[in-house]
Amino acid sequence: MNVWIAVGLTAAGCYLAKYLGLLVPASALERPVVQRLAALLPVALLAALTAQQTFGDGRELVLDARLGGLAAAGLALVLRAPFLVVVAAAVAVTAGVRALG
Repeated sequence: MNVWIAVGLTAAGCYLAKYLGLLVPASALERPVVQRLAALLPVALLAALTAQQTFGDGRELVLDARLGGLAAAGLALVLRAPFLVVVAAAVAVTAGVRALG
């Protein structure tokens, strides 16, 4: 039952946050600092999620084949490869490292 209470409170909190966002005046949203933060925040959150999923395993730091895949994807991105090539490079390198280990 506690899980459903947590789910309900989280859903209510999300709706409340969305409603409060609608109440913010347009002048506050047009500030350059707010626009810069709005552009950079999703990137930072996605990077943090990627790092946590790649290097975390419960409460331990894990360096395994996923690190090679992430490095390959990063290199492909630096070389401006298309998205599917980035994913394919990450998958191929991860599989290769796992096959060697």
